[in-house]
Amino acid sequence: MDAQSLETIYQQESRRVLATLIRLLGDFELAEEAMHEAFAVAVERWPRDGMPSNPTAWLVSTGRFKAIDSLRRRSRFENNLDDVMARSHGSVEQPELSDEILEDDLLRLIFVCCHPALPADARTALTLREVCGLTTEEIASAYLSAPTAIAQRIVRAKTKIRTAKIPYVVPGAQEIPERLETVLRVVYLLYNEGYSASSGETITRTDLSGEAIRLGRLLLNLLPDGEVMGLLALMVLHESRRKARSTPTGDLIRLQDQDRGLWDGDLIAEGAELVERALRTRSFGSYTIQAAIAAVHVQAADTASTNWDEIVGLYDVLMRLDPSPIVELNRAAALAMRDGYDVGLAVVDNILQRGELSDYHLAHAARGEFCLQLGRADEAERSFETALSLAKQEPERRFLRKQLDAVGALRRFE
Repeated sequence: MDAQSLETIYQQESRRVLATLIRLLGDFELAEEAMHEAFAVAVERWPRDGMPSNPTAWLVSTGRFKAIDSLRRRSRFENNLDDVMARSHGSVEQPELSDEILEDDLLRLIFVCCHPALPADARTALTLREVCGLTTEEIASAYLSAPTAIAQRIVRAKTKIRTAKIPYVVPGAQEIPERLETVLRVVYLLYNEGYSASSGETITRTDLSGEAIRLGRLLLNLLPDGEVMGLLALMVLHESRRKARSTPTGDLIRLQDQDRGLWDGDLIAEGAELVERALRTRSFGSYTIQAAIAAVHVQAADTASTNWDEIVGLYDVLMRLDPSPIVELNRAAALAMRDGYDVGLAVVDNILQRGELSDYHLAHAARGEFCLQLGRADEAERSFETALSLAKQEPERRFLRKQLDAVGALRRFE
């Protein structure tokens, strides 16, 4: 077994291992320490002895034994050891760790992190950190917030869970709705980070987007709610375009330039069917509307034949349901395609003049694109340079440099 295989297992299994260890140990920090110790043992043993038949259960068992040994060495934590033994039915033997139990543990952890006793902003940050494994910097990027503020929220949330003795269970049917909004938001943020990484060398992170879709399917099995359907539809419709979003060398390809033959027809069909089911429930919200927009895009033969009027109308509905500068920016792009780039530019300028999205690189990139299409080279150049200064993902930075080259070509033809 090579280092790459171990890295893949870490990406795919670490959050499941952590979720089960939190259930068994009852402590976030102790569980995280145990998980890392278990992977350290795996790095040492697996290349020599081979990978076990159930690596996830092996890692959980090894981590649990490491934690028990650590607690035994620290006598002042005797009560903690008693708690651990009680959770494991008073035995140091390996607990039952079927695939179904491991899946349930992840759902349990999500609902613990999204407990209504925690502040709303802390719920999302804690879940993204502990369930999804995002760094505080990645979470801060999703929130457009400072990493130190995110770290403080996470620490306070863990303390609250411990002191309030929040139970580690999936809530009953009557309790789920009050937590569902936060759970869906977390899954959506996780998917977004996987679909378009906030920083780094690659456009996407398949481990994160795949995990988000898997969690979406688990939630739908648990609760066939309209918005759960809508969110899953939104994710699989976006996922259907993954193979066409970048070149073999990792460069970004815009929607209008993508090879639609590379789109996944099975995922498109699944997403479209989920959208229809969600709309029929009449209990849908913003995720379902976003999914409906995505469905219009992926079901069009090309950009020219896309029903932009329907997309603008759906954005109008979305603005009433869940108004935000991001939604307004996306609506501006649809307006530009339907009514002209000058119309889209006016909307983006209004957003930026209000002081909103001034640190959001895609707002400046959109303005640069509209100005470029309108032949306004100086303004396009300034907007692309601002976007470049804000972008953290390397493929996006390369794309913005190409757009600046396009501005230079425009000047040569003036």
